[in-house]
Amino acid sequence: MKSVLEFLRALSEHNDREWFAANKEWYLDAANTFNSFAVSLAAALAEIDPQVGRQSLKDMTYRIYRDVRFSKYKQPYKTHFGAFICRGGKKSPYSGYYFQVGIDGPGNFEGANMLATGNYWLDPRALKVLREDISMGGGEFGKLVKECDPCFEMEFEGALKKVPAGFPADCPDADYLRLKRYCVTYCAPDSFMTSEGLLERSAELFRTTKPLLHYINRGIEYAVEEQGLEEFVL
Repeated sequence: MKSVLEFLRALSEHNDREWFAANKEWYLDAANTFNSFAVSLAAALAEIDPQVGRQSLKDMTYRIYRDVRFSKYKQPYKTHFGAFICRGGKKSPYSGYYFQVGIDGPGNFEGANMLATGNYWLDPRALKVLREDISMGGGEFGKLVKECDPCFEMEFEGALKKVPAGFPADCPDADYLRLKRYCVTYCAPDSFMTSEGLLERSAELFRTTKPLLHYINRGIEYAVEEQGLEEFVL
């Protein structure tokens, strides 16, 4: 990933169309390196977690072009590459495994290096089911969070200040009921991304989050079956 980081670092310092056009071949080389890694990681995760299934490249990766229509930041390019590996592909309603390599610097708006399990968005109907599961789970959800490798942390940014109405504030996992998104993340240093055995280490880290992911997707699956898949596809 060293060559990918080098390109992204240069892009973050020259985030304009003229520079990008002049360095298109560099971009393509970096994208190919990342995409090759993403395909290998997806294959490794399919072995660890058969629910993921086999994913094509387009099912898990994203364009580098930013949507600036509703943003006050008009830099045209993302300064990261990301792959979301999940059941049904990135447009499905299910949560999954996310791998990102990126730059924490000028022109960066979406975060730097990251491994994450879960999802930053849940349909409100699925969110309600998941909260019901957690509230009646007797502390099971919290135990699954603790089973994840210690480098992962649960995302509490944007959480409600109080347990939502209709849910018990005294249940073992009450704090998790405040969440609007259910995602554990590891903000990895560059040294992790450039280390030998990156693929194996990443797959092993994700393996520790598999039980938590299955718990989250169980609630989503129930909501999908109750409401109909078409209504949930993003």
